[in-house]
Amino acid sequence: MIPAVAARSGGDFRPRRLRRKLFGAAFGVACFVATSIGVVVLFIMIRSVVVQLSDVPIFEFLYKLTGRFGSIDPDRSGYKAGIWGTVWLLSLVIFLAIPVGVGAAVFLEEYSAPNRLRRFIQTNIANLAGVPSIVYGILGLALFARAFGLKRLALGPTLWTGSLTLGLLVLPVIVITTQEALRTVPASLRQGALALGGSRWQVIRDHVLPCALPGIMTGTILAISRAIGETAPLLMVGAAASIPLVPRSPFDRYTALPVEIYHYAKEADPGFKPVASGGILILLAILFLMNSVAIVLRNRRAASNRG
Repeated sequence: MIPAVAARSGGDFRPRRLRRKLFGAAFGVACFVATSIGVVVLFIMIRSVVVQLSDVPIFEFLYKLTGRFGSIDPDRSGYKAGIWGTVWLLSLVIFLAIPVGVGAAVFLEEYSAPNRLRRFIQTNIANLAGVPSIVYGILGLALFARAFGLKRLALGPTLWTGSLTLGLLVLPVIVITTQEALRTVPASLRQGALALGGSRWQVIRDHVLPCALPGIMTGTILAISRAIGETAPLLMVGAAASIPLVPRSPFDRYTALPVEIYHYAKEADPGFKPVASGGILILLAILFLMNSVAIVLRNRRAASNRG
């Protein structure tokens, strides 16, 4: 009787199994097509930028751009102030946003009870991740640059204002991706460490966070990649289009690479087109270098966790 039932069940489920295989193959093809389209579009965009520099030696031209300040003369224009301003901004954003974002995610996942307040916070964090960047710029202008009219607390158009605004912008992304990374850690790991006498903080510090670190670094890469290319929030909080100086402290005025690219791209003089294209390539190079270093560190950590 049992073999007959098994044979009948296998016959009943065979069409569904075939349909699942077909749907799986179709989904794989759709993912491949989507990836191919993205790569092709990226290649076309980069090629259109490189075409603007077809009449000049690219590497020599880019090297000259990194050593010049902004100017109204395209032959003397460069991105020295913008590059250093971007480095300052990213350093401050990493210093401010990553500890706060990771700490918030750890609290929500490991300490907070699954009650109504937690669901309310989660919903708002998810909503904040989709808010347009210009809204964060308006918030940074009112909160940090002007301090709601309290002049003694106002930071003005300084690096602190720009970094705090970008920190708020990327904070929801860091929190969400860190939470997802923490959820991938098996509950048995926590239970085993607690059974051996470890406190909750010791379990999180010595076991949970090391196992979740590759996923946390992935979220950090996504967040910093978004911050490095933002222009609208920085324009709102007073980032200069071009300044002839390199910031020396977080209280100095600044410009950023995306802001200077935008400034050169909207100039009517066609001589600024190669300058804007060169700035785009410099920004891409910084982004690829930063992401490559982060990916190498993430992969090494993942390999050590498996080992």
